Amino acid sequence: MKALRTPDSCFQNLAGFDYQPHYLNVDDFEGGELRMHYLDEGPQDGPVVLLMHGEPSWCYLYRKMIPIITAAGYRAIAPDLIGFGRSDKPADRKDYTYARHMGWMQSFLDQLDLQEIHLVCQDWGGLLGLRLVAENPDRFASVVAANTFLPTGDTDPGPAFEKWRRFSQETPEFHIAGVIKGGTVTPLSQEVIDAYNAPFPDESYKEGARQFPMLVPATPDDPAAEPNRKAWKVLDQWQKPFLTAFSDSDPVTRGADRYFQKVIPGAQGQDHVTIENGGHFLQEDQGENLADVVVRFLTKSR
Repeated sequence: MKALRTPDSCFQNLAGFDYQPHYLNVDDFEGGELRMHYLDEGPQDGPVVLLMHGEPSWCYLYRKMIPIITAAGYRAIAPDLIGFGRSDKPADRKDYTYARHMGWMQSFLDQLDLQEIHLVCQDWGGLLGLRLVAENPDRFASVVAANTFLPTGDTDPGPAFEKWRRFSQETPEFHIAGVIKGGTVTPLSQEVIDAYNAPFPDESYKEGARQFPMLVPATPDDPAAEPNRKAWKVLDQWQKPFLTAFSDSDPVTRGADRYFQKVIPGAQGQDHVTIENGGHFLQEDQGENLADVVVRFLTKSR
């Protein structure tokens, strides 16, 4: 498999991002390996908080939250999905599948031998993270779902999603930071815009970002539809703590929080929150507030 690796020079002096990189290798499923990047901050013996980003961001999205989480005594681990951030980027769009993303993240959990994980997931971080929970229920202790869902393709995603999917495939230039900017309600400084663009020096590095919209199960016969249905059979029996922390201004996932609250047993009796003045990327708009919500939830759940 041909893969690109963003030069380290692209990540120098990023605004508000003074974290040391960590790496491990995962199988590329074609006889080779891919390098996967992650942040690992806080006490190594602390309870693990796994911070999973979505499309088209990277672990930079969690920079405001990590200091609050680690100050509370937790070990914050934030991977870059393959195709994003400092992780390797397969060069062919067809190299990215839902199943491969799951395999890469499963290898990540296995290699680090993470146990008693507290998952925080947003956007595709939930499409992958909630599947990980369902397929490794003994590894996970709790979940915070923020602006995400786990679709099965049994419901029409609607015209807005179809428009986004077409755009991702047809636009000559896929504006990474432009997508982030469009999903926030607070202005982004040029330094922050540059940081979101940093992993993608040119269009050849963006095949993973372009492909993610095509991997969302939108029809009942999608390859990921049945695995996601199986995941729901586990989640609708999930008794461990499950919190929703959605923002008030996200048209993408609006209403999914109420569904989680209705069907997941572990969501019953939790102090679910709606975070004000937050768009789809609420970690960017309200990262400190979301981190406080996470810490309060984990403290209560102990």
